[in-house]
Amino acid sequence: MRRERGYLYPEWELVAREAPGFMVAYNELYRHALASGVGLPIKYRELVALGILAFRGETGGLVNHIRRALRHGATRAEVLGALEATIVPGGALTFLNGLRALARLDAEGGRKGT
Repeated sequence: MRRERGYLYPEWELVAREAPGFMVAYNELYRHALASGVGLPIKYRELVALGILAFRGETGGLVNHIRRALRHGATRAEVLGALEATIVPGGALTFLNGLRALARLDAEGGRKGT
């Protein structure tokens, strides 16, 4: 999971130990939803995911999905554009959540793309 996504939450490690069958099913769902690239390239799937995570205020997850979007070819301008698109349907706080995650990524040395 860590190798495939580039991250692994401690909570998923717990589920993998306690309910490995559930984790297998979840990973399959994840692959179809975010990692398949069928019909919509992965970078765009990640941009959709980061918009939703910004709306939900999930900054930690948002940082990971910004990384994945960049790794799959998104530019910083595209990431910022996806965050800008959240301001009307999601409100200023959604946009701010996204900016905080982007700033956190920069602070961690993850600034890539233009």
